[in-house]
Amino acid sequence: MPDIIQLLPDSIANQIAAGEVVQRPASAVKELIENSIDADATHIKLIIKESGKTLLHVIDNGKGMSETDARMSLERHATSKIRKAEDLFTLYTMGFRGEALASIAAVSQMEIKTRLADQELGTLLVVEASDVKKQELIACEKGTSICVKNLFYNIPARRNFLKSNASEYQHILDEFQRLALSHPDIAFQFIETDSLEYDLPPGKLSQRIVNIFGKAYQEQLAACQEETPLVKITGYVGQPQFARKKRGEQFLFVNKRFIRSNYLNHAVMTAFEGLLPENTFPFYVLFIEIDPKHIDVNVHPTKTEIKFDDERAVYAVVLSSVRQAIGTHNLTPAIDFNADVNIIAKLSQAANQSKEVYFEERFGSGVQRSNRDHWEKLYEGDESKSFFQQSNPPAQPVQTLRFESALNQSSSGDIVEEKILCQLHQRYIVRQVRSGMMIIDQQAAHERILFEKYLSQFKTHSLASQQSLFPQAITFGAADFTLILEMQPEIEALGFKIEVFGKNTFIVNGIPGNVSTGREKELFEGLIEQFKMNQSELAIPIRENLARSLAKRAALKSGQKLEREEMQSIVDTLFACSTPNYAPDGKPTFFIFGLNKIESYFR
Repeated sequence: MPDIIQLLPDSIANQIAAGEVVQRPASAVKELIENSIDADATHIKLIIKESGKTLLHVIDNGKGMSETDARMSLERHATSKIRKAEDLFTLYTMGFRGEALASIAAVSQMEIKTRLADQELGTLLVVEASDVKKQELIACEKGTSICVKNLFYNIPARRNFLKSNASEYQHILDEFQRLALSHPDIAFQFIETDSLEYDLPPGKLSQRIVNIFGKAYQEQLAACQEETPLVKITGYVGQPQFARKKRGEQFLFVNKRFIRSNYLNHAVMTAFEGLLPENTFPFYVLFIEIDPKHIDVNVHPTKTEIKFDDERAVYAVVLSSVRQAIGTHNLTPAIDFNADVNIIAKLSQAANQSKEVYFEERFGSGVQRSNRDHWEKLYEGDESKSFFQQSNPPAQPVQTLRFESALNQSSSGDIVEEKILCQLHQRYIVRQVRSGMMIIDQQAAHERILFEKYLSQFKTHSLASQQSLFPQAITFGAADFTLILEMQPEIEALGFKIEVFGKNTFIVNGIPGNVSTGREKELFEGLIEQFKMNQSELAIPIRENLARSLAKRAALKSGQKLEREEMQSIVDTLFACSTPNYAPDGKPTFFIFGLNKIESYFR
């Protein structure tokens, strides 16, 4: 039998390695900028076109490379940063693996220009799919310029798996922001198709945060500092009231390397426990400095996961430092020690007791009513019926729901109006049904109603828009601005009227007709934020995502008091939906508490 195992050619081996190192344009950006940082650059410029698919260009003023080093950098496992295995546990550099340039060159057309500071001439290398096409001496600036064109041009299958330009741009922006945050002492520039998106001068971390995320962050930053023999913590946390409903603005760096750690994120969230609005996440940029011998950074291909030899100790220091930052900057509620410390509990108990009495008065007496067998039919409604606006109850009376059981009829044959319909803790709508008691989650129900309405009106193009009395200008990040431009027709089909109003800015002239005015900015920002959250978790069409997102942000919330007519309208409209049982995110909209279950508590 002939031998069948053979050594792969270098070109194929490099393409396989590229699958680990370069998943998308953002991966190449990360590797190239990390190499510039390791070269002691004080100014780094990133230029991209078509979200990095056609061009990625990184220019730095670092040390540069000799002609021999430039050629060697294209070989696999070639690096200047480690010499022996022990060096892996004393790492302070970023790109130490020695596969980055070789992997990127294997799947692109690359041009390298580099010059040492003490040399008059530099080196030019032109590479296509690992094949060096040209090598010559040229006049160029000190430092290194690496231009990557047509990424994955020789692997069409890989290129076809890239996402939309907006999605790939967001990934590049994420990598750029992390690297710029981790090195505030380095000047960074980011240019996208001849548009200067960021021009970040060197400075303090607080200045870098404000320059990246905007002046609004200047008010919310609380300094965080803690030092022990094992670890040092520095950085900033945001005030609880500025917490947002999306993840993504939580940055954790270990020895200036961005990492993801659910364990340490839990430490931060524990420090904020009881201070955050429901389902929100605080902003933080935290730096952990620790002796490299206590960590292992080479446990993940992208180097975003590391191992600590004493995770519990690091967890405790992070928790303590964040709590101290919150307390020092008066972010926690003040306590009046002269007041009754149990006052909140007593008020809560009194409120609960009053609601229990109210519930008993409404449900605890009277003849047990019954419905006909198919009670669902009672909730069939006209889908075209206009729904109340959150700020204004409907002017016209809603059709009263009546039950046709004999027990509901008076001696004269008239039907008695069903009166058992109430709101529980301003979160649930409670009503009687034949099998027991129905409890409706008002927020989930309203989300289902709005979701189906928006989907239906997407199809018929009948969603009305109302003109804003005071149009509002909203400035977004570069990635969000690009995303909105791509989706502008779909967004306007929902009822929004928007137009470009300067760099990365839209002006909102109109909003959907069924939404109360006065919250245009909050609603539109929430729509985009929710869309991105859905996009990261679900693979659904743009229109469905937008309908879900707007329903989520426009729906009435738990804690909002409802009039009887509003409750009745929710019940009627919910059971006119095609899928009344569940909210768009799969959460149940109602639950029936059966009579047998209720009776079991009294036996």
